[in-house]
Amino acid sequence: MENHRLSKTRSCRCVGLSRSAFNRPPVDWMKRDKPVIDALNALTEEFPRLGFWKYRDILVRRGHPWNHKRVYRVYCALGLNQPRRTKRRLPERDPIPLVVPQQPNEVWSADFMSDSLYRGSRYRLFNVIDDHNRESLAIEVDTSLRAARLVRVLERLKEVRGLPDILRVDNGPEFLGSVFVEWCQANGVFIDYIEPGKPNQNAFIERFNRSLRNEVLDLYLFRSLAQVRQLVGQWRTQHNEQRPHDALGGLPPSVYATQDRKNSSLELTT
Repeated sequence: MENHRLSKTRSCRCVGLSRSAFNRPPVDWMKRDKPVIDALNALTEEFPRLGFWKYRDILVRRGHPWNHKRVYRVYCALGLNQPRRTKRRLPERDPIPLVVPQQPNEVWSADFMSDSLYRGSRYRLFNVIDDHNRESLAIEVDTSLRAARLVRVLERLKEVRGLPDILRVDNGPEFLGSVFVEWCQANGVFIDYIEPGKPNQNAFIERFNRSLRNEVLDLYLFRSLAQVRQLVGQWRTQHNEQRPHDALGGLPPSVYATQDRKNSSLELTT
């Protein structure tokens, strides 16, 4: 208007501004929305981890008249948006077909389980089996089982019976961590990751987990981790030495392994 000597109407039309917006006096939004700001700040102190819609519901229940668009505008201006959890991007998996290995230590399967004590404390179990004869190699029990702990379990198994050629696992963070992956690479163990959301690709360990849950975890109320370790250890011994397995011709895993070694030695001698 000053530089080009144009009227208010033509000047507003040139810059794409309505005359009502031009004539409206500037208002400090923080002063205008101070009641909304104070209410939201009070809610964030009272409920730090709630999201916008829960805050909005609380404001409505407390009788505030502001509509959701105004509240959301102030909510975003204050930077109260909760960060969204992004999906973890996994590489394409090409799992090895699930077949029964012909020899021990060819393929092991590993998986986690979780349960709670009588007082409500959660604990986890890390299970490892040999797919050849379904023998339980280890059941580690604790409240927290990180990648370094898994490596210690595998180191113990390495000293007792060696390591497998292939270890079949899911895509849990413990199995994806650099500590676990680098240890497997250094020890010549190939990690066979199943496809996300397809536990049937790790069916041997899933069947083992179901037996452990039905016969131990769902049967007792545990008061301490010591009780869990004791009963799980007893069950593991029974599973390996006494419990018949349908897929092994009704034989326990240890008996099947003994007969399998005898048959292999006879074939070599003949």
